[in-house]
Amino acid sequence: MGGGTRVGRVRGLGSAKTGTHHWIVQRITAIGNLVLVLWLIASLLVLPGLDYGAVTGWLAQPLVAVPAMLMLISIFWHLKLGLQVLIEDYLHEEATKLFALLLLNFYAIGAPALGIFSIAKIAFTGTAG
Repeated sequence: MGGGTRVGRVRGLGSAKTGTHHWIVQRITAIGNLVLVLWLIASLLVLPGLDYGAVTGWLAQPLVAVPAMLMLISIFWHLKLGLQVLIEDYLHEEATKLFALLLLNFYAIGAPALGIFSIAKIAFTGTAG
């Protein structure tokens, strides 16, 4: 029962059994993104103004900085998971696929690291400059 065709079983072309975890993590990050982005929008709407001083003062609060950092991590992790599937499915040349995945991983780590550093600088010093 199951297991694919006989030829597929002989060639070892059955299920890799790793797609479920990837799918579940992508759904969890999507829910986290939804919650955190709604929090961000609601928080910005109740600010008295959206000028530089008001936003940096708001972002300097620990109960604001931590969720903002978590939002960056969740968004870029979700982006990495989605683009990884696209790259693996639609790039067939191994060298191009490897280069694209490497570039994606550097971006998915570097961009939120820069954002977290910026948020931490505002949180610890009160200014971005």
